[in-house]
Amino acid sequence: MKVKFLTVFALAAGVLIASVPLFADHGNSAFDTGKRTTMKGTVTEWFWANPHCFLKFDVKDDSDTVVHWVAETTNAPDMIERGWSKQSFKPGDEITVTVEPVKNGKPVGRVLQVILPNGQTLGMAYLKQRGVYSGGPQ
Repeated sequence: MKVKFLTVFALAAGVLIASVPLFADHGNSAFDTGKRTTMKGTVTEWFWANPHCFLKFDVKDDSDTVVHWVAETTNAPDMIERGWSKQSFKPGDEITVTVEPVKNGKPVGRVLQVILPNGQTLGMAYLKQRGVYSGGPQ
């Protein structure tokens, strides 16, 4: 009986340990939740992949210094449902980006909305419940 209990306990502990990383990727603690920063910038790279897509862009600050930003989105299949695609951006595109920045002040954030050079707006529906959603494809 004691051996059976230890076996079940070891298996249960193993499952719990293995499942913790599944939740680690989806935390919000690094982001300044509810804060919005809107910038005009130039796309340097659009990284289309799982588990997250990344938009890299350059922004000039008040002293004309170029700041290299990286902003994440959700996974590619979810982005397709929101009207985004692998071809949404190309290097050199002038865009207006609204991000939820990280708390530590680094030029990193989560994309809330992007206005493309043609005026089309791409939004992130997953933030609608927090009152910062600005719309989807328009």
